[in-house]
Amino acid sequence: MGIDFHAQTNKASYVGREAHADWTSLIVELADPRGKTVVDLGCGGGIYAKAWADLGAGRVIGIDFSPVMLEAAEENCRGYRQIAFQQGDAAATGLEDQTADILFARALIHHLPDLPACLAEAFRLLKPGGTILLQDRTPEDVRLPGSAEHLRGYFFACFPRLLQVEEARRPGAEKVVRELAAAGFTAIAHLHAWETRKVYAGADELAADLLSRKGRSILHELTQDELQQLVSYMLERVPDQGPIVEKDRWTIWVGRRP
Repeated sequence: MGIDFHAQTNKASYVGREAHADWTSLIVELADPRGKTVVDLGCGGGIYAKAWADLGAGRVIGIDFSPVMLEAAEENCRGYRQIAFQQGDAAATGLEDQTADILFARALIHHLPDLPACLAEAFRLLKPGGTILLQDRTPEDVRLPGSAEHLRGYFFACFPRLLQVEEARRPGAEKVVRELAAAGFTAIAHLHAWETRKVYAGADELAADLLSRKGRSILHELTQDELQQLVSYMLERVPDQGPIVEKDRWTIWVGRRP
């Protein structure tokens, strides 16, 4: 199955939450956006475009291939004059050469059929000395077991086939490093980071979020009956009363355009 990013029924999938302070505190250590131009590649509903603007970016350009996602992003970021959105492919954005000081792509590269083409486009878009930041999960990240905070791990304990889907579509950390180097980036490094995804008032709120499949493309691999089975499985393993703090582990790659 998989998510259809062009379907109106999925328009709200990537809105409805804010980037957490643990993400913003890490990001400013990696790249100072104040007064700079940030391209948010695969921007979805604009959650992180808004976060970059709140961190002081002078200009944020969100790119997504889905008009439906961009419609949601425009609504989500209404009132932010420094944010603009444009339809484009990850390998062909339509932006001018050397547009960006920072190129950011969160939860994008595991969806791409051609990572080298995307990185070549990122290199073209960055000014000399500019920074690329990729944030995604590797197979190592998704294999972590479920816990009261790492709720995603329960998806794979309940439905092991979902782990096979994840491992097939997610590149390893070293592969991404090699691809960045092949694209011309230097000073390449990667690190692991935990990001608070959401804080739920209690189990009922968590269940509603799971049943909506919001922000979780992997749950689109399940039928409605299977999704209900997963929710029941998870509610047996989380606290009866809130708050429930959900965290995800990510790998973040950083590189520079010489």
